[in-house]
Amino acid sequence: MSTRRDPAVHRKTWPRAPEGYFEAEAAGLRWLAEAERLGGAQVVEVVAVARQHIDLRRLATAPATPAAAAALGEALAVTHSLGAPSFGSPPAGWTGDAWIGRQRQRNEPERSWGRYFAEQRVRPFVRKAVDVGHLDPAGAAVIDAVCDRIAAGEYDDDRPPARIHGDLWSGNVIFTPDGAVLIDPAAHGGHGVTDLAMLALFGCPHLEVILSRYADAMGLDRGWERLIPLHQLHPLATHTASHGPGYARGLVEAARAVA
Repeated sequence: MSTRRDPAVHRKTWPRAPEGYFEAEAAGLRWLAEAERLGGAQVVEVVAVARQHIDLRRLATAPATPAAAAALGEALAVTHSLGAPSFGSPPAGWTGDAWIGRQRQRNEPERSWGRYFAEQRVRPFVRKAVDVGHLDPAGAAVIDAVCDRIAAGEYDDDRPPARIHGDLWSGNVIFTPDGAVLIDPAAHGGHGVTDLAMLALFGCPHLEVILSRYADAMGLDRGWERLIPLHQLHPLATHTASHGPGYARGLVEAARAVA
């Protein structure tokens, strides 16, 4: 006897998922959905979650348009503005481990953005990349020197913790007939530019429209784009650790651009 699944539901499975993996994803989606109800970015609906899978409302795709991109930029500003208790804080309802893709990372509250970003988001993956032979010690030393400055607060600003998606590359932005919908978050309290830097790193349809509308909505200072390499240190470090040395050059170059 076979059981037919609801065609309106998409099931993501990982038989060897560590405990809490899909529960953390569900908590992040629900936390972001709180902002959606107030005009924030749309997120995929969680239908059910279990140890080895998560069921999500299936999305219909549509061509990306400038109008949808503009709406995403403005809505993402609303999501970020809803805030988080602190930098590094996990989504509401979740206190366990965190993941980006299938790589484990910490979500431990910090008062300082720089300390959280350097110690929880960059350095752990730099160490892993060195350990697996994807990054040489000389390159790691360049990044560590920049992390010292980040952790000391040199790049902190007066913006409060933002409610960020945390893994906002273009593959996690699905354009539908009702606009852009976000999937697969690594949601936590961070800096809003981190989400923008991820989009810029891997590209997104009508990227300049998204960035422009977001910057206007958030009142970012002129020249804010100079911060993008700083915020790309995390995704570049994660990819160097997991995908190989092909990302190492970009990681070291981003660190030098910050320096």
